[in-house]
Amino acid sequence: MVEQPGPLSVPSGQAVEQERPRSTPPVRKLARDLGVDLELVKGTGPGGLITRSDVQDFADGSQPQLIAPEAAASAVGVSTERETRTPIKGVRKFTAAAMVQSAFTAPHVTEFLTVDVTPTMELLTRLKASREFAGYKLTPLTIAAKAVLIALRRNPTLNSRWDEGAQEIVQFNYVNLGIAAATPRGLTVPNIKDADKMTLLELSTALSELTDTARSGKTSPADLTGGTISITNIGVFGIDAGTPILNPGEAAIVALGSVRKAPWVHNDELAVRQVMSLSLSFDHRLVDGEQGSKFLADLGAILSDPATVMTMI
Repeated sequence: MVEQPGPLSVPSGQAVEQERPRSTPPVRKLARDLGVDLELVKGTGPGGLITRSDVQDFADGSQPQLIAPEAAASAVGVSTERETRTPIKGVRKFTAAAMVQSAFTAPHVTEFLTVDVTPTMELLTRLKASREFAGYKLTPLTIAAKAVLIALRRNPTLNSRWDEGAQEIVQFNYVNLGIAAATPRGLTVPNIKDADKMTLLELSTALSELTDTARSGKTSPADLTGGTISITNIGVFGIDAGTPILNPGEAAIVALGSVRKAPWVHNDELAVRQVMSLSLSFDHRLVDGEQGSKFLADLGAILSDPATVMTMI
């Protein structure tokens, strides 16, 4: 609790300097990045020192806020009959700043492809019934994530970063796969480290752990940094397609639409099939239209016929 100042004897014309919250430079930087006011954070370290965990817990909403009475009106949401005002801070503020930076620094291009994913859905059903995957959570996202990783092998330019300061293009020889997750705190994009080295079973486990951790608000800062390419699964909201914004520092992001039954020409006959729309946004400084189109075509080929993988690896 911030104490109210009592009577002070101060020389005329001399201001009283308020004591600065105790923390280290890295912790103060983290607080700035997350939009956290250290004046409102309770330190749990030695002598009341504010630690990284304190800042993260405050941003997550798991630490009670210390609010001076005179600041209460501006520090919390203020409701009236016709509107509610909530301070922009924490994860929401951090995500907004990152998305604005990405949208106005990287020239986005978005391409779309709708594919018949009936074979993928049939594969998913067989895998769920197999002994190897018993007890594991398998979804279209699991298969799509593996397909993205395979398509990247043939189109590595989408797994890169534009380093403006060094004036270099950084080609990643590993894949930290980001998965956009809607949480009570707002949008986060934690990533699976070295996802390209994982089997489908390992990827399934990693995806389940990532989403469970994100929804519980316990994602660590390390899991939110270092991503190289991302997936956003808008299909879970019943959306077919969109134009996803790049996660800052990444060259591409894939949006997965919902799987819907639709009339489709199959074997030269009209049939009801399960189809999905894929959206790919990429940084045109790093990825040419040909490269982006080839990646999207490879991804679509895998999802429309998983056996195609045999010709790609």
